[in-house]
Order: sequence, then C-alpha cells, then structure tokens
Amino acid sequence: QVQVVESGGGSVQDGGSLRLACAASGETYSTSCMGWFRQAPGKEREGIAAIDTVRGNKYYVDSVKGRFAISQDNVKNTVYLQMNSLKPEETAMYYCAAGLGGCSSGSWGFTWAYHYWGQGTQVTVSS
Repeated sequence: QVQVVESGGGSVQDGGSLRLACAASGETYSTSCMGWFRQAPGKEREGIAAIDTVRGNKYYVDSVKGRFAISQDNVKNTVYLQMNSLKPEETAMYYCAAGLGGCSSGSWGFTWAYHYWGQGTQVTVSS
C-alpha cells in the first residue's frame, strides 16, 4: 500500500503562484509514476503533470506548459508542483496520485493509470 498526502493549496490572486507538495509513504518502491490532477466543480478530473521518479521524465498538459513545473525530492519521497501565473479558471481541487511502475507518454494523464490517490488540496484563484 502507498499513501499520498497533498499540501500547499490556498487562495491567490490572478497571476499568483503556489507550490503544492505530495508526500508518499508506504511501499513507494512499487510506484514510480507520480501525477497531479485537478477537478473543478461539475468537471472531469484532468491530468496536468506527471513525473517518472526513476527515469526523470516529465509530462505536462498543454494548458500548463511554461507555467507549471513538477519536481521531486527522492530523499523526502515528495513530489512538488510549482504553479505560476495562475488563472481564475484553474480554481479546483488538486489531487496527487501514484501509479504502479513508471509513467507512459500515452497514459500519464488518465485517472485509470494511477492506483493510489490523496484527498486533495483546494486551490482558489480570484480575479
């Protein structure tokens, strides 16, 4: 079993920045694909970034490229999501997820590729 816990959410103004953290514990050796998703009310959960913690490959959805950066601290078993130039439409609950094995370019953005999920952290961007 793997547990993931998100932190770092909050309220910012349009154009502001936040850094989310995802701490993994338990049998983390079995999971090497860590992803960030977000879900706004009434919308589907959307994959926004992922990192293969063994190979270092990083993946982003087009809408966040150049503004968001995913990184890892293997000593702390923590993955970070630095979010810059945030927009009001990016207000959502942000979730971290861990997938068995490594990331795949064809599946990293799909919820079914992940096996363990955190409870989420709220991000609110006001205009």
